[in-house]
Formats: sequence, structure tokens, C-alpha cells
Amino acid sequence: MVKTRKDDVNIPAPTPTDQPAEEFSVEKILDKRSRNGKVEYLLKWKGYNDEDNTWEPEENLDCPDLIAAYESQFETSLLDTEDKNKRKNISEDNRARGFDRGLEPHKIVGATDASGELMFLMMWKKCKEADLVPASQVNVRCPEIVINYYENKKMWHTKETVIELD
Repeated sequence: MVKTRKDDVNIPAPTPTDQPAEEFSVEKILDKRSRNGKVEYLLKWKGYNDEDNTWEPEENLDCPDLIAAYESQFETSLLDTEDKNKRKNISEDNRARGFDRGLEPHKIVGATDASGELMFLMMWKKCKEADLVPASQVNVRCPEIVINYYENKKMWHTKETVIELD
């Protein structure tokens, strides 16, 4: 059972006469963000309602298996999408893409300019398949998702150099 302290920053350090701090069990990792250069995860706590979910700094967590499982779902999704696209014949792939699918955007998981235009790899709510969407469309239709993507980037690569962000 994985255990960590909920709302670690709000729990006063115990004194010798205090009872030990109550421990809470993490049920699931729901999301990830970067705040002030530190990675935080949104946690669902075992035995608690969704209203009790909290953002916790990565360094306070002792649940490497849950973190790995959360991170791997995006890697697997990207790899699955790439494999499916390689196997499909381009002439038979006339399905709607991007915002034309009528789906609600969830988050950006990658970016590329390989086609000569900046494209975001977009994950959609209630859908496991990602799409490459022109950044010009995403910037207009959901700027808050673009901002969140750039805020969560740790390192940027350009042709000439690598830029590290704090």
C-alpha cells in the first residue's frame, strides 16, 4: 500500500507530545502540472470523494509505481497512435481530424514543426486517440491549454541550442 501525507504543507510538525501525523493512501494520479519549477500531481485519495483531491509536490510522494503508471499512459497512447498511423493507407484515412471531430480538448502532449508548421499533439476528453492540430487553431480555440503546455515544459530544444526553463 502506497502512503503519503495529504496536504503535507498544511500539517504542523508533530511535537513529542503530539500524535504522529495521519497517513493517507493514494488511490490514483489524475493529472500533472508544474508550479514554480516543481512538478505536482493531482491525487485521488483512497476513501475520499473527488472534492478532496489535492495537488501534491512530487518530492512529497512515495508512490513511484502510480507515477510511472500515470506517465506511461501518455507514452503508450502516443506510440499506439504512431503505430496505427503507419499501418493505415493514407488514401483510406479521410476521417475528420482535430477540432473537426467535435471533441473537447484535454491537453497538449507534444509539439512538432516537422511539416514546416508548428503542430500540437492534442489529447481529447473522453477519447484515447490524439491528433496533430495546427498551433494556429489551438492558440485561438483553447489558449489556456497552450499556456499550460508551455508552463509545464522543462526543456526546449532548438536547432542551435537547448534552453532549460526553471
